[in-house]
Amino acid sequence: MKNTLLLFTTILLASCGSQKIRTTDLLNKKIDDWHLAAATANYNDYFNLMTNDAVFIGTDATENWQLQEFKAFSKPYFDNGKAWSFTSLKRHIYQHNGVVYFDELLDTQMGICRGSGILKKEDGVYKIAHYVLSITVPNENVASLTELKKQWDINYKKELLNNEEF
Repeated sequence: MKNTLLLFTTILLASCGSQKIRTTDLLNKKIDDWHLAAATANYNDYFNLMTNDAVFIGTDATENWQLQEFKAFSKPYFDNGKAWSFTSLKRHIYQHNGVVYFDELLDTQMGICRGSGILKKEDGVYKIAHYVLSITVPNENVASLTELKKQWDINYKKELLNNEEF
C-alpha cells in the first residue's frame, strides 16, 4: 500500500511538472509566433494573436495604442512588407491564478529593447492582451539621454497637464 501511494504521488507530481513545461512551451511559441508574424509582415496572423481589446504601448510616450488604432497605424508597414523584427534573446514567463505575464529582452532594429506583456484566454486560446515595448538604456548613459530628451519632455508634460481629459 505504501509503495502504491508513493508511486501514485510520484506520477502525479511528475505530470504536474510536465504540464507546466508544456504550457510554458506553448506560451513561448505563441509569443514567438506573434513576433514572427510582424517580421514576415503577416498582418492577419499578427493581429489574430492579439485579443479584441489589446493594448500596445510603444517606445514613444505618445504611443498608447488601443487595438483598432494600432491596426490602422500598422497596416501601411505590413502592406509595405516591412513591419518590425523583434527576436527574443531572453524571456521569463510567469503564471499566477490564471494570469500569464512575461518580460523579454529583444534584439531589434533599435538595439536591445525590453518587452513585457500579458496573455489572456480569448475563446479558449491564449492571446496577447497588453504589450509594452521600451528601449533599454545602460545606467551610465541615462544622464546624456535625459539631456537629449529634456526639452521634448518639458513640452509634453505641459501638453499633458493642459489636457482636460487627463
